[in-house]
Amino acid sequence: MANTAQCYYCFESLLASFEGREPATLAAVEALWEQHEQTKKLSSLQDQTEQEADRQQSVNEEDEDDAQQSSLTSSRPNKLKLPSVSRLQSQSSATSSAATTPSSASNTSTNSLGSSSTNITSPGLAETPSQLISPDQRYPLFVTWNTMSRSGHKSLRGCIGTFEGQELAEGLKSYALTSAFDDTRFSPIPKSLLTSLSCSLTLLGSFEPCTDALDWSLGTHGLRISFVHRGRRYGATYLPDVAVEQGWTKEETVESLMRKAGWDGGGGSGSAARRLLRGAAGGNSSTAKPWDQVSEFRTIRYQGLKASANYAEWQAWRDWVLSLDDGAEILA
Repeated sequence: MANTAQCYYCFESLLASFEGREPATLAAVEALWEQHEQTKKLSSLQDQTEQEADRQQSVNEEDEDDAQQSSLTSSRPNKLKLPSVSRLQSQSSATSSAATTPSSASNTSTNSLGSSSTNITSPGLAETPSQLISPDQRYPLFVTWNTMSRSGHKSLRGCIGTFEGQELAEGLKSYALTSAFDDTRFSPIPKSLLTSLSCSLTLLGSFEPCTDALDWSLGTHGLRISFVHRGRRYGATYLPDVAVEQGWTKEETVESLMRKAGWDGGGGSGSAARRLLRGAAGGNSSTAKPWDQVSEFRTIRYQGLKASANYAEWQAWRDWVLSLDDGAEILA
């Protein structure tokens, strides 16, 4: 599965490129990330234990204060309050009357106070070790760099990947740099932008041919299309989260993909793509009827495992690593 450590590795690869050296290995970054996560959990558990101890101490101190107050009260002599003469006379009269009147039995009712107990189970610290990807597995992957403004607005700064299976460490390193420096839509990322960056990576899988261009689910599937336009084949893809982030419908997503691939809109008509998608050419058949010189329209849907991290998160982890005895040697 994709994890935060892999995003940290992309940051480490980018920083190492700026500094003209090799980054730490992915295995080392993942191991240190695991240790850091365990350290944070233990620290959080310790804080909770200390807070509970403080609360209990406060309760005990309150109990001691109450006990002392009770002791002082009981040690003071009680002032005797004499009953009034009229009350004594009344009590005497009642006693005399009671002596000549047969005693009536009184019914004593015993109220049983039942207590319902609720069993409260406090779960311990969840033991959920991360499932790190085996280094001998190969994955199609994409690395995305975004810049974050002070207000939290995210802007794309580079996104490049491959559908060819990659050995994970080499693939992440290669495409972290390729998406940072070689995305032709943007100028290369300078070191001065490092502090404003966030990194996302997506590992791809579950590739399936679609029955037509709309045979996929928003928010679940990424989409890869290919088609022939004026005798030339074009192709483009969007990762699973793109359409949802942009608020697009399926048709708008596919039309945007076609334009991203190089289609000029069939003479500028925005409805041409929608007519194409609703027609026979929306399928995967190579004999589909062309529309506005578009033919052989094919679509493949896929799913992705995504992880993200921003500069502040990576830097906090890095500072922790550098605080270790051999941390500087590992990251250098």
